[in-house]
Amino acid sequence: MKILITKDTMSEIYLDAVKIRHKVFIQEQGVPLEREIDKDEAYSIHFVLYTDEQNAAATVRLLPLNTQELKLQRMAVLKEFRGQKLGDALLQEAELFAKQQGFQQIRLDAQLSAQTFYKAHDYQTYGEAFQEVGIDHIHMKKDL
Repeated sequence: MKILITKDTMSEIYLDAVKIRHKVFIQEQGVPLEREIDKDEAYSIHFVLYTDEQNAAATVRLLPLNTQELKLQRMAVLKEFRGQKLGDALLQEAELFAKQQGFQQIRLDAQLSAQTFYKAHDYQTYGEAFQEVGIDHIHMKKDL
């Protein structure tokens, strides 16, 4: 297993991230393409977890909000790789990267179905639940 990181939206790593997101968010969850691929792509740091040289299995992106905070977005694990703790490894790598870059906090908008996953990694909920693209979400954050 390896995790590669890129900011280059023309790279193979980024294209692998988009393929994973397309399968999970657009095909599985029905998120519109224009909401999934957005204006923040070029400003984000994209992480892709590979199970071996060819198999991109999971992805997440970090969007810097300011010099202190990042927003964790687009966390996705392909269906055939779920239950193997790949999301844990990917989240830990993203958090390590954020700390190394001097960020103090990560925020995210978790799908309610993923809230337990993030709570297990010490993220705290705040605010009220809300809907985005027809899916229930909750705001969460973690101080690094």
